[in-house]
Amino acid sequence: MKVLVTGTAGFIGSHVAQVLLARGDTVVGFDSLNDYYDVSLKQARLARFMDHPNYVHVQADLADRAAVEAVFATHKPQRVVNLAAQAGVRYAAENPHVYVASNVTGFLHILEGCRHFGVEHLVYASTSSVYGANRAMPFSEHSPAEHPLTLYAATKKANEQMAHSYAHLYGIACTGLRFFTVYGPWGRPDMALFLFTKAILDGKPIRVFNHGHHKRSFTYVDDIVEGVVRTLDRVPGKDPDWSGERPDPATSGVAPYRLYNIGNEQPVELLRYIEVLEDCLGRKAVMEMLPLQPGDVPDTEADVSDLIANVGYRPVVPVEEGVANFVRWYRGYYGV
Repeated sequence: MKVLVTGTAGFIGSHVAQVLLARGDTVVGFDSLNDYYDVSLKQARLARFMDHPNYVHVQADLADRAAVEAVFATHKPQRVVNLAAQAGVRYAAENPHVYVASNVTGFLHILEGCRHFGVEHLVYASTSSVYGANRAMPFSEHSPAEHPLTLYAATKKANEQMAHSYAHLYGIACTGLRFFTVYGPWGRPDMALFLFTKAILDGKPIRVFNHGHHKRSFTYVDDIVEGVVRTLDRVPGKDPDWSGERPDPATSGVAPYRLYNIGNEQPVELLRYIEVLEDCLGRKAVMEMLPLQPGDVPDTEADVSDLIANVGYRPVVPVEEGVANFVRWYRGYYGV
């Protein structure tokens, strides 16, 4: 297939592009290479596949309507994986307009491209953050998620609703993927594992919020990518069992639309996560214990029963293996 992948210089997008290329797909990569974090890291990710004969790269911003239209008109992708977004929960307090430009306006441009150029299936990244104030564990796609606690989460919830409207109005098959705390090699420098590793190796204290007692469904990047690729290959249709009553949040009923969680079913306490990292580095962390930050939720736990039943897949990599892989990459990449 010819697949448009946005965010190919990003953490998850670069991994997805590599897997699609390895299996024989043609990938049209789209990324702005903005300076939210170290651009040289983004360039290094791209360098792993930039010269592949089935890869074409476009450097542009999703918020640039003309640039997005040109990509669809020129390359006519059969399917789209939208992973480009302004990431980071806390950065929104400083730059809220960037989130709306990239995550809402940019996503509209993707939807319009899919509408006008006959795309077979759009897979897009959402987040476990949409569950927000919901405290019913584990988090299920079939439960309402109407109370996001951050602007980042609100933009991703908007993506889900925008996708549903386009699926209903124009028959565009859309699958949204709620990612749970992704980590692994080539990760973002603003993420906890990256920050902790650098600080411990530099002999500096790490900031541990909620005194380390919150739990997360930490999910290794290879597990996320496997879920993305498998759902890309499974094009949703309308729910044949819909009775005409209130549609299920995960399946719609009136549109070719699905939502899936992709997360490890076994949540891990942050203090245990740090302990695993200490073992891998062979050094102890100096911890500055702090209260829970505004917008953070105490715990996340992924219900992936739909992913297992419909896609035939569940994330399996334990944190002991995943953190060790990250540390090995970090030491090699930074020479420490």
